Amino acid sequence: MNNLKALKREKLTSGSNNKLRADGLIPAILYGGKDPNQNISISKKEISNIINSDTFLSKVLEIEIEGKKEKVIPRDVSYNVISEEPIHIDFMRILSGKKIILEIPVKFINHPDSPGLKRGGVLNIVRRKVELRCPAENIPDEIIVDLTGTDIGTSIKISSVKLPENVVPTITDRDFVVATVAAPTIMKEPEKPAEETPADGTEGEAPAEGAEAAAKDGDPAKKDEKGKDATGDKKTEDKKPAEKKTAEKK
Repeated sequence: MNNLKALKREKLTSGSNNKLRADGLIPAILYGGKDPNQNISISKKEISNIINSDTFLSKVLEIEIEGKKEKVIPRDVSYNVISEEPIHIDFMRILSGKKIILEIPVKFINHPDSPGLKRGGVLNIVRRKVELRCPAENIPDEIIVDLTGTDIGTSIKISSVKLPENVVPTITDRDFVVATVAAPTIMKEPEKPAEETPADGTEGEAPAEGAEAAAKDGDPAKKDEKGKDATGDKKTEDKKPAEKKTAEKK
């Protein structure tokens, strides 16, 4: 259990809080139980090794204030929107005999002992945290899920996860899934079929654009090889004007 030393905060103005932060301290509040709320500050250096962990908001800590020690649990952390540095922490007193609802992180172990993962399967995590109702004196840091023996198609439900004594999920109406071992998601691309080539070795030509356009626009029908048009009539030549023949006789 981590032991942290805290100092009382007498001044609560934003200016005094900013000075605390400049001095390497994080303003905080301690609440819960019959004792009144207490404004304190925590050394940023002391808490920096655990504040960024996934288990911070479910980790039981011991805070010492002027020689008095209390078991607490972090309930909320506020961060600066620009620097992302912690600027305030809420701590709740842990009272013996009381139950607390917490989101506990899930940790998966023994990946190499899963036949499904060995064959290329994928661990699909449905819940990275599970909300549990825990006794104040028996709060787990994490939920351990053993992947030994899991094959492709396995669904790991909360009923198969070993929880500490008197620790129960807040969801009680169904046996919900925590994770599955799914089939590989990468599919092999089918081979492209080879293009067929005519027997004479020449490639087929596309119809001329002009001919295709003429057919669409309703232009005169194409003539056939014997000089007949599409109706079957013989092609006739235009006669010369009569005036021209008269001129030649003269």
